[in-house]
Amino acid sequence: MNPNPFTQFETWFTEAQASEPTLANAVALATATKEGLPSVRMVLLKQVAETGFVFFTNLESRKADELAENPHAALLFHWKSLGRQVRIEGQVEQVSEADATAYFDSRPKGSRLSAWASPQSKEVPNRTFLEDRVAKLEAEYLGDDVPLPDFWGGYRVIPTQFEFWVNRDDRLHDRFVYSKEGDGWGITMLGP
Repeated sequence: MNPNPFTQFETWFTEAQASEPTLANAVALATATKEGLPSVRMVLLKQVAETGFVFFTNLESRKADELAENPHAALLFHWKSLGRQVRIEGQVEQVSEADATAYFDSRPKGSRLSAWASPQSKEVPNRTFLEDRVAKLEAEYLGDDVPLPDFWGGYRVIPTQFEFWVNRDDRLHDRFVYSKEGDGWGITMLGP
């Protein structure tokens, strides 16, 4: 294992992209309310650097509400074809508007319109409601210029712990935990 968990993650992530080219960046995001009631859903990792793991979403969604109450989260990548998973725990911060705008502008127009049209995590009467909203937005934004909604942005999970898991025969799996220690990382091995 590399002594730097970000380097180790990048190695595994590159291998996952080659092995699972469709949504190798899909990650389970677990959040909790201030009372500790958990919820989990899949999101897409869009950026990774030593500053953290970034995903984007509607800032009025359930996950955003929970992150406002309790700015801690866990991520779980599972790459079945490789027999590997990575768990990451850490604090969460919102990315800058400039970063959110840069990513939003890189998305296909349909995805940008959907971000505007969907009141994420809120009840809607039916699919037609959403399709009608998209049609109205398409008429409003005839060109490719669809601005960043004020209710849309990104979050960065700043790791305090990583766990790298490798599937082994007879369930005698390998588990390596990296824990933040000052400016560096300590590594321990756990029993499966």
